[in-house]
Amino acid sequence: MNPSRTFRNPILPGVHPDPSVCRVGADYYLVTSTFEWFPGLPVYHSRDLVHWRPLGHVLDRPSQLDLDGIRPSAGLYAPTIRHHDGVFYVVCTLVDGPGHFVVTATDPAGPWSEPTWLEGSGIDPSLFFDDDGRAWFTATRPLTTGELNDGCQIWLREFDPATLRLTGPEHVIWEGAVKNAIWPEAPHLYKIDGRYVLLTAEGGTFHDHAVMVARSDTVTGPYEGNPRNPVLTHRHLGLDYPIVGTGHADLVDTPDGEWWMVLLAWRPYGGYYCNLGRETFLTPVRWEDGWPVAGPVEAVHEAPSLPEHRWPAAPACDHFDAPELAPCWNMLRTPREQWWSLTDRPGHLRLRPRRHTLADLANPAFVGRRQQHMDFAAFAAMEFTPRRPGEQAGLALVLNHEFHVLLVSTADGLRLVRREGGRDTVLAVHAPAPGRVWLGFEAHGQDYQARFATRPGRWEPLGEPFDGRMLNTQTAGGFTGVYVGMYASGPDPDNVADFDWFEYRPLDGTEV
Repeated sequence: MNPSRTFRNPILPGVHPDPSVCRVGADYYLVTSTFEWFPGLPVYHSRDLVHWRPLGHVLDRPSQLDLDGIRPSAGLYAPTIRHHDGVFYVVCTLVDGPGHFVVTATDPAGPWSEPTWLEGSGIDPSLFFDDDGRAWFTATRPLTTGELNDGCQIWLREFDPATLRLTGPEHVIWEGAVKNAIWPEAPHLYKIDGRYVLLTAEGGTFHDHAVMVARSDTVTGPYEGNPRNPVLTHRHLGLDYPIVGTGHADLVDTPDGEWWMVLLAWRPYGGYYCNLGRETFLTPVRWEDGWPVAGPVEAVHEAPSLPEHRWPAAPACDHFDAPELAPCWNMLRTPREQWWSLTDRPGHLRLRPRRHTLADLANPAFVGRRQQHMDFAAFAAMEFTPRRPGEQAGLALVLNHEFHVLLVSTADGLRLVRREGGRDTVLAVHAPAPGRVWLGFEAHGQDYQARFATRPGRWEPLGEPFDGRMLNTQTAGGFTGVYVGMYASGPDPDNVADFDWFEYRPLDGTEV
């Protein structure tokens, strides 16, 4: 580690759960889960394990990813990225779909192949390439009842990189380090000093999350657990600790022999609530008696002993003057038609309203980005004139179809609407503002304030600050976090909403 330089956790703020990382020479590549969001599985690139730039997404074409009707927090679970003989591999599970799949690319920025579907049940697949030329696939599945919280087992089969198929017999290699363990999952295999090391998670992906480890002299087992398990957890530190739920980890080494762990955790605020979702953190690892010793995961830590490599900062304001949407933007489920455009009116994002709304398990006309800070502000300039009831456009804070907040221009005026548990409540109304209007959300912890302006710089509050604790998984369930972005719905796709710009700024002094 480098004591003269520090970094701040999380290294990927906002909802970036289930991280997986691999190293190719001096370059590091990382992917995370995306569940019902499209494009799927973002790819990040780093040269110092601290500063990451987005390269794109693994699944960025509708032909690769069918998210039609996917439930919230279903979809894409727990990808793993690996590199072997010049080829990148990502394995993942489409939970409300055919199951496990593998995609490949020679450039992590893409294009990635169409999925090849793999046999076997469960979630959290991983690949391991042994030094004897063989490759192995692992995943976790329920023991007997079909419910993950009734116990799981880690299973393994050989993987043929030439045909992208599983082959040979199946081996059950692990059923958890703790008796009646909850969700033994997230298996990753490594070969360290001639021994096979199995890294897993246990305890559920909430406060009791933990990292466990086992090892074997042969890849198919038997595996012995570390008597000091768990090798990383924060569950003993209390509900008020600033970083909780540490687990679902992956290991990576540096060219100089340092070891590091990427993992998910979350930062509670506003009591025992977190709107940011599970984020990606980094912590050092050392080895004792052939076992990894990790953490604890700290907000500020000594940096890896790698040359610092910062990427050019992304602008806080998107003026929509690029030919394609920036990698930060996502949509709900798979778009089957082109309802957005950056070329119809150059310098604007044009949304064609859809009959599907954010309350539907569908693909509404919503383009959003992750909320990445406890304190933030997001603003946009919009031109839209609603012509009849049912037409609306503006900004939205979205957790899922039953929990979101709308700040929209309608035929009846500007409306602030909270949807909680599937029920809508109008929080505030203002006189109609046809044509150009400026809209914004500002958050300080769990207190959110909607704002608007009908003239540049003349911002006014719309309603009182509202409690944002309904926009988190502790209230709503699931595994995601809040997205903020632009939205339009209505029966007339020709009555378009044009967004001139969108700006997102942290208000806590950290970087975007």
